[in-house]
Amino acid sequence: MTQPTKIIFDTDPGIDDAMALLFIEASPDLDLVAVTTIFGNSDIETTTRNALYMKQRFGLTAPIYKGTDKPLVRPRNPSPTFVHGENGLGDVELTGLVPAKPEAKPAHQAIIDLARQFPGEVVLCAVGPLTNLALALQADPEVASLLKSVVIMGGAFGLAGKPGNVTPVAEANIWNDPEAADQVFTAPWPLTAISLDVTTQVVMSPDYMQALEASAGDAGAFLNAISKPYAAFYGSRDGVVGCCVHDAAAVAFVIDPTLFTLQRGSVRVLTEGIGLGQTCLKAEGELFGPSAWDDQPIQAVSVAVDEARLLKLYRETLLAANAA
Repeated sequence: MTQPTKIIFDTDPGIDDAMALLFIEASPDLDLVAVTTIFGNSDIETTTRNALYMKQRFGLTAPIYKGTDKPLVRPRNPSPTFVHGENGLGDVELTGLVPAKPEAKPAHQAIIDLARQFPGEVVLCAVGPLTNLALALQADPEVASLLKSVVIMGGAFGLAGKPGNVTPVAEANIWNDPEAADQVFTAPWPLTAISLDVTTQVVMSPDYMQALEASAGDAGAFLNAISKPYAAFYGSRDGVVGCCVHDAAAVAFVIDPTLFTLQRGSVRVLTEGIGLGQTCLKAEGELFGPSAWDDQPIQAVSVAVDEARLLKLYRETLLAANAA
């Protein structure tokens, strides 16, 4: 039997982050070695508290490391409370919450230390703004060669699905710190972006969530409860019936990359102007005159997804964990 993949989950919990975190914990294919928190869906104090709450409630053994509270160079954008609620988890009551503290080490240092402890073994899965990753690169550039790979939920490339969710051309995680995102996309690590192009094509319907509650124990009940305001937001804004599967799609890629079709190329992120936060792909092999994409690493971006198989993998993973 193959050993489970070591994974660091860099997250801003967040409703879809909670869905992804419980997916990781339930999967026999993944070994969660750390959770690193970041601002984004809420401020850093709230996202860190939510990670600690998830750890307590669901018995997670991975340590929680608190990340930075702001982007590299610009002010932090307001938290999208109209999507994730004031408490970041759909404003469901966080029952039995016992105050706890994260580890003393900052998140970016934890990423570096784990990459050095397990060279070539750790996948860094980042589903919020990419500031912790940029800070790790700045503090220790060799981290790019020590991680097995980086998988992010972020970006929108206009190749399929939705080209933006906070502006017509920008996805929220990238828009929240475009300078960090540009550093992360141009670092020499193997990176795959699971983007809005595909995540908006995977939807957990109300019936799907109800079935999770009925058969996936406390995790299923919690996920169905927090998903209701999330689904209401998507219904009112986009006419979607259910929840788009953003962050859990990135986790699904780590478990089974065959669920996705990828396109390869170099990626730059716009850091000024009306296109702030836009992710721009120069497809591998395309010839142009000199440009900002020249001599940059070739990364991968998602352009298609098998929705039915992904939803089946998520459901069966949580059900099997509950049965165990």
